[in-house]
Amino acid sequence: MEGLAESRPALTKITVTHHLEEVPAITTHALLMRDARIQAGGPVAEILTAENLSECFGRPLRVDHLDGRWSARALRV
Repeated sequence: MEGLAESRPALTKITVTHHLEEVPAITTHALLMRDARIQAGGPVAEILTAENLSECFGRPLRVDHLDGRWSARALRV
């Protein structure tokens, strides 16, 4: 995906996933959906937060962003 972004920067790329770890490092915007409804949308750093993702997945999550990659873990309650 990153190679495609470098060779064709004007090309719009869309990734659909249920796994935060699969979000490409080149991602600029994100859209969270639950039950076919939009939960949040906008710049990736503003959307992929613990608060937004916890609400979207219905459980408390910890969200990390390291070296351009995202990850999430369930928190013990």
